[in-house]
Amino acid sequence: MMMQVAPSILSADFGNLAHDVKAICDGGCDLVHVDVMDGHFVPNLTIGPVVVEAVAKASTKPLDIHLMVENNSFFVDLFAPLKPKYISFHIEEEKHPHRLIQKIRSLDISPAITLNPHTPPEAIEFLLEDIDMVLLMSVNPGFGGQSFIPSVIEKAKRLKALIEKRNPNCLIEVDGGVSDKNIELLKEAGVDIVVAGSFIYKHPNGVAKAIELLK
Repeated sequence: MMMQVAPSILSADFGNLAHDVKAICDGGCDLVHVDVMDGHFVPNLTIGPVVVEAVAKASTKPLDIHLMVENNSFFVDLFAPLKPKYISFHIEEEKHPHRLIQKIRSLDISPAITLNPHTPPEAIEFLLEDIDMVLLMSVNPGFGGQSFIPSVIEKAKRLKALIEKRNPNCLIEVDGGVSDKNIELLKEAGVDIVVAGSFIYKHPNGVAKAIELLK
């Protein structure tokens, strides 16, 4: 199966956001990755539902919303009307993950869980049967343009083994420092979807070529 690519609009030109969203859709992306940060869970503040609604209007591909927030349930309610394909939340922040998974599923959205670089995949072993995707952070969440943390390769392999045992339909997504330099290692580790921001939006040959290289 070909690698799926979810460009992160965090690296887009927000002064020309509709143009930059259209460019990645026309360039062959599979999902549009939207990073929502609240300035509390991570030391950065990004976008709310008004901007994401504009992204949804410009996009011809499904949205992949990554919540880096406190009070996940509140943010799920904010973004659910936009009907994203996925909403992922950080296990480190959520006290009642199973309840939140059920809520996301009830809204006809695929629930996903995100793990920070230090969080072992075993932390969510008994939630895997209830989710559709796990997002592994390969940088510390909060800012774009960071360097890839190599240990995520081993972590992805461990997660893949758990998934094959618990829920073979669950996908693995990796976010942070992804480029053509590490994409083969990620594929070999069992990763299904990659999120890339800087590599795609700052590629000298344009976004379509960058997406093609990752695929």
